[in-house]
Amino acid sequence: MIIILKNNATKEQVNEIMKEMERLKLKPLYMPGKEKTVLGAIGDERVLASLNLENYDFVEKIMPILSPYKLASRELHNHETIINVGDSLIGTPNFTVIAGPCAVESEEQIMETAKSLKRNNVYFLRGGAFKPRSSPYSFQGLGKEGLRLLKKAKEEYQLEIVTEVLDTEDVDMVCEYADIIQIGARNMQNFRLLKKAGATKKPVIVKRGMSASINDLLMSAEYILAEGNPNVILCERGIKTFEDAYRNTLDLTAIPVLKKKTHLPIIVDPSHAAGDREYVIQLAKAALAAGADGIMVEIHPDPEKAKSDGKQSLYPEQFNELMLQLKRLAEAESKIIR
Repeated sequence: MIIILKNNATKEQVNEIMKEMERLKLKPLYMPGKEKTVLGAIGDERVLASLNLENYDFVEKIMPILSPYKLASRELHNHETIINVGDSLIGTPNFTVIAGPCAVESEEQIMETAKSLKRNNVYFLRGGAFKPRSSPYSFQGLGKEGLRLLKKAKEEYQLEIVTEVLDTEDVDMVCEYADIIQIGARNMQNFRLLKKAGATKKPVIVKRGMSASINDLLMSAEYILAEGNPNVILCERGIKTFEDAYRNTLDLTAIPVLKKKTHLPIIVDPSHAAGDREYVIQLAKAALAAGADGIMVEIHPDPEKAKSDGKQSLYPEQFNELMLQLKRLAEAESKIIR
């Protein structure tokens, strides 16, 4: 429920209501605004009704939260969420670029990539230490050694690290090295993993599943938010359709739809959508123009020798060109490349 208070409501009266909610095992939310103070209550609405809040003189209106994703919805949280990661901010009006190889393969590879990022004033390095692969015979990542190499790149080039976690047992270990943890498309509805990630309070990127609806994605985000972690970033990475000219169909319509439904930042992964580096720059620019808050793109110093997803990885010179084009477009769209 949403409880809108009158202008004359005091802090003591607000505390009184919130204590009553906690006593009844409801989750209270305090959202002071410039004109009105709004309280949220997550839990059984029948229990909340027992408080008879409409009888309080300082309560102006009580409204139900219609969305099933209570915490992710704009009904309860109408202003944009901006997430602090190190010295960087993710969320409108910033346009964040996250880049790096699909998988961490060697020290030379990850350090060369980190150098390319630093040269382009990009502050987020992504790289998989643990890789979910369709085939059990494909490269599965370097594991903890990959995390160690990411940490070394972070320290040498002052970058923030984004890496995927596959299993609840690995969450604590990955959090020791990562600044942002990623829940991949295959794990979007791994609810135990989502809850574990939420409990860490680390920023979490949730990638949309290949056959998931927008509401499915928002409900996955809700699992993390419900654990008390407000730092959730949604990622559109393409969905499966009948089209076979490219790997996945990048659903750019999802960006304005999500912007209407949720306050959470939204980024786009054009690399996994296209599956081919030839289309990545155009799709990245389309994502910015459609209102996304950033992109996550794959680059590799030598894509032909990549152990995973080399075809969709940009060459360093292509990444340089991408950044030049994004900066020109960002200026027209009143975005700030961060």
